[in-house]
Amino acid sequence: MQAVRVSLRSTLSPEQAVLWLRSDAHPFALVGEWLRTEAVLGSEPVRVARPDCDPFGLLDESPEIARGEAVVGGGWVGWLGYGLGARIERLPPPPPAPVVRPSFSLAFYDHVVVYDGEQWWFEALWSADREDALRERLALWQERLLAEPPSAREVVTTPFAVAANGTAGHVAAVADCRRRIAEGEILQANLCMRLEAGLDGDLLDLFARALPAAQPRFGALLDGVLSLSPERFLRREGRLVATEPMKGTRPRAGEDVASRAARDSLVGSSKDAAEHVMIVDLMRNDLGRVCEYGSVSVEPARVEAHAGVWQMVSTVSGRLRTGVGDGALLRATFPPGSVTGAPKVQAMKVIATLEATRRELYTGAVGIVSPVAGLELSVAIRTFETHNGSIWFGAGGGIVADSDPELELAEAFTKAAGPVGAIGGRIADAVGRNRGSHAPRTAAPARAALSYGRRPDPARGVFETVLVQHGEPVALGEHLDRLAVSLAELYDVTLDPGAATQARAATATVVGTSRLRILADVDGSLAISVSPERTTSATPLQLTPFAIPGGLGRHKWRDRELLEALAGQAPDTVPLLIDTDGLVLEAAHANVWIVEGGALLTPPADGRILPGVTRAALLAADRSAREEPIDLERLARADAVFLTSSISRRRAARLAV
Repeated sequence: MQAVRVSLRSTLSPEQAVLWLRSDAHPFALVGEWLRTEAVLGSEPVRVARPDCDPFGLLDESPEIARGEAVVGGGWVGWLGYGLGARIERLPPPPPAPVVRPSFSLAFYDHVVVYDGEQWWFEALWSADREDALRERLALWQERLLAEPPSAREVVTTPFAVAANGTAGHVAAVADCRRRIAEGEILQANLCMRLEAGLDGDLLDLFARALPAAQPRFGALLDGVLSLSPERFLRREGRLVATEPMKGTRPRAGEDVASRAARDSLVGSSKDAAEHVMIVDLMRNDLGRVCEYGSVSVEPARVEAHAGVWQMVSTVSGRLRTGVGDGALLRATFPPGSVTGAPKVQAMKVIATLEATRRELYTGAVGIVSPVAGLELSVAIRTFETHNGSIWFGAGGGIVADSDPELELAEAFTKAAGPVGAIGGRIADAVGRNRGSHAPRTAAPARAALSYGRRPDPARGVFETVLVQHGEPVALGEHLDRLAVSLAELYDVTLDPGAATQARAATATVVGTSRLRILADVDGSLAISVSPERTTSATPLQLTPFAIPGGLGRHKWRDRELLEALAGQAPDTVPLLIDTDGLVLEAAHANVWIVEGGALLTPPADGRILPGVTRAALLAADRSAREEPIDLERLARADAVFLTSSISRRRAARLAV
């Protein structure tokens, strides 16, 4: 292959040129400081990585290139989700995922369009077998860049609100993190919360709108992602590699006196300095694992201006050892230290325990690996992710011993304000952030024991339990529909179309009342069994509250170890799961209801609870039944409390004394 470069005539800006990608397959745009250019655009890759590939290994699969004039030429472009850290280190299962996304997205492009600030160029990794296709693409891009750009379309987002356990949950997580630091478990952890909104429009138009406002250092548009990151994760040129961790933030609004005072306070802050030094040391150690002995160095910290904030930044650099490729470099450094903590692995375990929602791409990496120019990856912060009309965004910060939970919350909103404003969005008010007028403003009450056991492991699969009466599985279709959704979302597999037939065959000769259990593995294979159902007592169940950040999510996990452990802590009672914002979620094996003034109320199915089949039937059948946030005090004051499940149907309950 030859690295070829051809000049293109155009006066278009990057935000105008990016609109030409609208109808292309697998488009991407990198705008800012990528590989010493101002913009790299591409589409129509020659290879798209399969979900079962090793993404780190793929980055070493670049062709041999005869050096030409091209600056970039092409290469692997995409993103690496934070969850890939579990392929490198042994980590506990993550929190629930409001929207399940792939763990990475990578595609190989043998041609790109590059803007150097003055001139557009068509660049390609030219090969004989692709010559005709590349000439067509060259002609197309010249035609596009000489024409009037397509018009941007309107994009609307609803106000961004904090997901899951809201602002109270984030404050509680920070407070518990401080406790862990005081007890010596960790030195620092980066904790985040998730802001989400509805999206009506094309992400490409949103990116074109955001570029002039945000002027990102590492702007990126690719595969459902819009990133306005200011932070370089890794830059490799030849054998030289550098990382630029950011830690320490202050609000910035122009160059007025207040803004300069905020900068000065960051420079003089011992808390921010300590936070920064820990992460710089971590990144120095990470690079030291793959660099020549004695080659790793650190430049003095500096304060940089970015969209809406001042950031403290350092540069750590070194020379890679002979034989170390990009895959090994990533395995030694991923995820970025600035968004994990110290010690890194233990901090990631704390993140999995305290955060209420799973990180998808957020705090992973975005970028390009070129056989011509090397590697450039940003840290996936100030980054929007989208799926089926939803858009979400992570914001947080590093927690150290003297972090103030309320100030950390304010810092997270400060970081979010600039990017959200750049796309024309806004953040909901305090009521919206706390998920409704009934939501409490404080964390989980003291009467609820905090539970930080290992969360259910999705790798063990999911299941359904169905009541069988006189040989007929009750609401079998609804249970199989729920199982099908879980298999599709979690494992990208389809439920066996013969599942209903298998279930009915297993129960056809059953007399009386029984329990049908359908176990599903991650590959979609099913195991079906039937067992007699025990007679239940009419005595009200006793409920013991346990707080779990973000709950267990909306899937019925086969891994029940956490629930069994909670039951063991309070014998003869049923674990009642609440979130760290104080809201009731569900019981260990059932949905929760209260009777209040003649109305039937149950917690909303907002992604934190299993949407029960019996629950849905009651909501549809009883006109007084509705979803509404419920805290422990409200539950204690209720006229009555009961649980619903597919097996016991409806069972009276009350808080244990």
